[in-house]
Amino acid sequence: MIGSLMMRTSVVILVIGMLWGIEMGIRQNFAMAPAHAHFNLVGGVLLFVFGLYYRLVPAAGDSALAKWQGRLHIAGAILFPAGVAIVIGKGEAFIALPIIGSLIVLAAVALFGLIVFRT
Repeated sequence: MIGSLMMRTSVVILVIGMLWGIEMGIRQNFAMAPAHAHFNLVGGVLLFVFGLYYRLVPAAGDSALAKWQGRLHIAGAILFPAGVAIVIGKGEAFIALPIIGSLIVLAAVALFGLIVFRT
């Protein structure tokens, strides 16, 4: 169940990320490229890979820990690049946002590692 949610969310994020990249290309303004890249990689690719693992190893995806990991990663995958974009657009006063987002992603990846080693 969590694997399917993660994969579906990743596809939505990838479509948004692709549209964002096209918009940057049309405008020839690539200032948001770091946020765009993190959005696609952390939110699109990594989220899909984790979801795929849960689909391929159902025992891993059925655990309560996997559900927490998935939700945590989705939250971090949105907050981290959004925070990067806000810092780029508004300045260093908002540096706490990408820091918190990156720590959430780190916690989710660490939980995923634990789940992989346990199954």
